[in-house]
Amino acid sequence: MAMLSTRLLRREQIAEGTMAFHFEKPAGFGFVPGQAMDLVLRQPASAADPRDGVHAFSIVSAPHENDLTIATRMRDTPFKNALGRLPIGSAIQIDGPFGELCLRGGPEHAAVCIAGGIGITPFMSMLRHAAHEQSPQPLRLVYANHRPEEAAFLGELKRMEVKNPQFGLLATMTRLAHAGLPWSGHTGAVDRELLAAVAKPLPAPIFYVAGPPAMVESMQQVLADAGVPPEAVCSEGFDGY
Repeated sequence: MAMLSTRLLRREQIAEGTMAFHFEKPAGFGFVPGQAMDLVLRQPASAADPRDGVHAFSIVSAPHENDLTIATRMRDTPFKNALGRLPIGSAIQIDGPFGELCLRGGPEHAAVCIAGGIGITPFMSMLRHAAHEQSPQPLRLVYANHRPEEAAFLGELKRMEVKNPQFGLLATMTRLAHAGLPWSGHTGAVDRELLAAVAKPLPAPIFYVAGPPAMVESMQQVLADAGVPPEAVCSEGFDGY
């Protein structure tokens, strides 16, 4: 890993409470879809704790894309507040890439990706890359959110499902009673029966899980109870995301 300089190109709201930030990709910066990087603000957000100036984010963009993109829930933390106020064109540093939540195997091993909320971010890079490369690997995404308005990238994922015959999407909402947007799709938590239905027709699936730590721990237990061996499960918890 090496510290590199970049600058903020633009930002946009992509879901309720969620922003995407697009940065200039430094020359020679390469990564594997699913990996992350540290964002280092030039001035720590809090003098009391220098770590307030550094935060790890999964890379949303695919390797073939020109920008480096991250997406995050805009929670009231020193780092998120400083990031949200960053003027367009501001110089920052990045450190990376790192992380091992990357697709394994080939067409003989289907990928079942399970995302909770903003845990969708590493999977966006994987899915964009797979579509660009016309990968023959079967890909399924189980994407859980509280409400439709909180589901980042949902429109893009629906379009991707139409364009990529190897990709299938199952989006579910767990708190639809509080939703402000209509939803006619699946509802309820991701459980053993749902995952079994998704994985049953697939060849030798490997499961990838990303989201809040409690959700990741729950999915690990669900998969273990279903008899999925540990070597067929890859996970990443987004602590404090």
